[in-house]
Amino acid sequence: MPLLRTVVSSAAAHPDPATPAPGQDAAFRVLVIIPAYNEAANIARVVEQVRQHVPGADVCVIDDGSTDDTAAIARSAGAVTLHMPFNIGIGAAVQTGFLYACRQGYDLAVRIDGDDQHPPAAIPPLIAALLRSDADMIIGSRFLAEGGGYRGTLPRRIGIRLLARVIGAITGEVVTDPTSGFLVANRRAIAFCAREYPYDYPEPEARVLMYRGGVRVQEAPVIMRERGGGVSSITSLRSVYYMSKVLLALLLDVLRAPPDAPAEAVRESRERCS
Repeated sequence: MPLLRTVVSSAAAHPDPATPAPGQDAAFRVLVIIPAYNEAANIARVVEQVRQHVPGADVCVIDDGSTDDTAAIARSAGAVTLHMPFNIGIGAAVQTGFLYACRQGYDLAVRIDGDDQHPPAAIPPLIAALLRSDADMIIGSRFLAEGGGYRGTLPRRIGIRLLARVIGAITGEVVTDPTSGFLVANRRAIAFCAREYPYDYPEPEARVLMYRGGVRVQEAPVIMRERGGGVSSITSLRSVYYMSKVLLALLLDVLRAPPDAPAEAVRESRERCS
């Protein structure tokens, strides 16, 4: 956590010269968080599509210690770029984005992947779904959409279904896509995730942590696609290993005490994000 705070503080104190100041005229200040590791082949396209479909939003790319030109390309595309000195993992990278959103006072935060699997055209419908609901966070589910687009390999789909059943049993909620990282969060959820976010298996564990912390989560249909370029680090064999470890992590989450910062106690203030 100290490293995350240092990176966010440095970015706030020394913003990228090419990055425009956050807009103040929109009804809601929206930040699109894009964690990226070696996504030089995709990141410019992703940022450009966000600009096209959510023109009033600011974009923050968390470069998770990439060894390619991800950071430089993201900066050239006009995104705020937070630089990790080494690869810290997807969970910590996403939490860094939430911490930045919280400290900068954004009303809504959208998280999409840097590999072009999450179509930015789906961001406005997800935001609309959040605003008309009583939820604090809307997660995009590929399994609720007609057609569904890309749903992963057979081993991954089996693992996802198993995780959905386990998390649904723990939370009592309807869970269809527990590994989806495509989401939109309000201030209450932003503040919670800035303080409490799992590093190892972020999406499944976050569903349980948010349930235990009082953050209200719903799902909405989205169509996802295959990554635009590069190679995924999750193979079929690693999917089995991943699912085994995440099930153990979920069990440990249930046995632990509830989060120290329950959502009801989180005030919508930047000081709570420090």
